[in-house]
Amino acid sequence: MDARTRKKAPPPVEVPHAFIESSTKRDRLLASIALIAGLGILLGVPFALRAGAEFFLPVTAALVVAITLVPMLEWLERRGVPSRLAAGLCIIFFILLAAFALGSIVLPAIDWVALIPERIPKAKAALGPVLDLYKSFDKFVERIFSQITISPEQGRTVRIETPNSLSGLLATSAPHLLIQLFFSLLVIFFFLAGWTSMRKRTIVSRGSFEGALTTARVIQQVVDATSIYIGTITLINVTLGALTALVLWQLGMDSPIMWGGIVAVLNFIPYLGPIGSALLLFFGGLMTFPDVWSALLPPLVFVGLHLVEANLITPMIVGKRLTISPLAILVSLSFWSWVWGTTGALLAVPLLIIMKTIFSAAGTPDIAGFLFEHGTLTHAGEEDAEKDAGDVDTPRAAT
Repeated sequence: MDARTRKKAPPPVEVPHAFIESSTKRDRLLASIALIAGLGILLGVPFALRAGAEFFLPVTAALVVAITLVPMLEWLERRGVPSRLAAGLCIIFFILLAAFALGSIVLPAIDWVALIPERIPKAKAALGPVLDLYKSFDKFVERIFSQITISPEQGRTVRIETPNSLSGLLATSAPHLLIQLFFSLLVIFFFLAGWTSMRKRTIVSRGSFEGALTTARVIQQVVDATSIYIGTITLINVTLGALTALVLWQLGMDSPIMWGGIVAVLNFIPYLGPIGSALLLFFGGLMTFPDVWSALLPPLVFVGLHLVEANLITPMIVGKRLTISPLAILVSLSFWSWVWGTTGALLAVPLLIIMKTIFSAAGTPDIAGFLFEHGTLTHAGEEDAEKDAGDVDTPRAAT
């Protein structure tokens, strides 16, 4: 081809430096506004959740339960069961499961509470050597402090209000709890009944095919991660509780099924739950066995089983599907415990899984990049980054 007939490439367009600098300043200004607004929301949301716990707590718990029941709902719908009927069957299954768990714990616990006044002398006798040691140490401390001159202070009157009776407490709190439970069940039912159509509308309403695929992938990942984790952990905790109950029955401890249920429920709370189970088992052992060394057997047995479960069984089963930083679990546990108490502690890990799944697919705010690098708050998700890397490598392999 003649050089004169060859088309010349257009000269590169030079972008004025002032335009680039102005665009960078505008991006940083918008990112600063977004960062300040995000910090304000981040600081205000916890107090709003805590103040509105009567509304947000049952709704959040119901949504977590509903997401966990979605695989069962889809299994029923694939077999021709209508959506509303499938949702009703899921509700019945959940109610039966919860009733069995509460019945195995609450009914024996009522008998235990009624026998506490009779068993306290037995616990004191078992703790006799420890109490004597404590009294000796207390007298030693008093002798030391008696040699130190302390200026007398004016006494203050402290008024201690006696707690309400158990029947009065149940009478005042039961209607409120029943209303919240009924409201939560309604949320679960309507969420499951409209799940298929709601997911279809969410995906179809996207403006592009890629956006629809991303939305469908995120929804499916949230459902899979949450349901698999809760289902697997429930099976592990029930097995741990059953083994604990079997060993306690062999040791001759009263109400082993109750203690196994307590162990299974508290084991849903990371770190703090096993500690509470060990303390309760020691307290129960003091009321059952004649000495403190025998009372240590139930918590020691549980601690041994828990160490095997936490360090071998759970990482082997759950670790392949889901990996969460222990620091993130501790922060989530402390946060939701502060917001909603014990129920928040039970929901801490499932909520962490849901948020982690959404952020990993949709992208997380890049605060470090805003502060130290390019000044924006955008950061692609892990899976999107891997997908982009795969898209880049494929043409190179083809060529």
